[in-house]
Amino acid sequence: MPEGHSVHRIARQFAANFVGDVCALSSPQGRFAEGAASLDGRTMTASRAIGKHLLLDFEGRWLHVHLGIYGAWDFAGAIAEDATLRSAGGRAGQTGMRGTVADGAFEHSLASIGAPRLARLRMGETSSALEATDFPPPPVGQVRVRILTATAVADLRGPTVCEVLEPDEVQAVAERLGPDPAALFESKAAAERRFVERAGRSRQPIGQLLMDQTVVAGIGNVYRAELLFRARISPHRAGRSLSEDELRGLWRDWVRLLRIGVETGQMLTIDGLRGKRLERAMASRADRHWVYKREGLPCLRCGTTIALETMQQRKLYWCPGCQV
Repeated sequence: MPEGHSVHRIARQFAANFVGDVCALSSPQGRFAEGAASLDGRTMTASRAIGKHLLLDFEGRWLHVHLGIYGAWDFAGAIAEDATLRSAGGRAGQTGMRGTVADGAFEHSLASIGAPRLARLRMGETSSALEATDFPPPPVGQVRVRILTATAVADLRGPTVCEVLEPDEVQAVAERLGPDPAALFESKAAAERRFVERAGRSRQPIGQLLMDQTVVAGIGNVYRAELLFRARISPHRAGRSLSEDELRGLWRDWVRLLRIGVETGQMLTIDGLRGKRLERAMASRADRHWVYKREGLPCLRCGTTIALETMQQRKLYWCPGCQV
């Protein structure tokens, strides 16, 4: 399942290539025909993300998408693109763990994406780049909704949620979710305060709380494991046992790691990566994480064997030596 940084990157893709344009919406699969028809012909006016939820504004009516485990967006056309989407075959969603080969054109921010180019992103995992005469390309697979402008197209496949919402319903989604440091629905101070209050009064383990999207939105298995390791906090400690300083430290580290994830497209959780080390980390998961997927190996900090167990039916990676 994509973590929060991936959904914010998808929102940026829409902001760069679709916002401000009249969009034709359809449902090639047929399951979203009524919803697509209600948005067809409207201008996309905003693109936002809260945690793992994408919200696209079509003149006051919103398309709400949650990718879930199998969902993904495919982009094609004359679009501004970044290296991480290119390396994943143009697929946004189930791409975060593949790695990106950082070449000489490696860029750290979506603000510095190269000039738009026609059909630079591939459709699906194995097909080749499309020629200009192929636009718009035919839908590939079970496309729930297609968003088409004069120059770009986005196809959604396999989402858990795909629905049309009114503004009050969008607000209800935002209020139901925990705070997201990259969302625009509350101040930074309010978001931090809300996390500290929600996590700090709970008897549940902090490892479970960080995965609860009503406590904090956007954190998944990778960020959960890495945040707790970086803070030297055992995942089994109850939220209420953590000091306010520890909780604020977790939140502020999440703010930092999320920003890096949005800028690079990867969950880089080891600090100080430069030059060849950064290139290796961008290309390989083994070079960018402290504990995630390192079960049975010695801790990079203390040498203790990294543990793997199950918490709330999800794999939990941690170091019994460092995290107390």
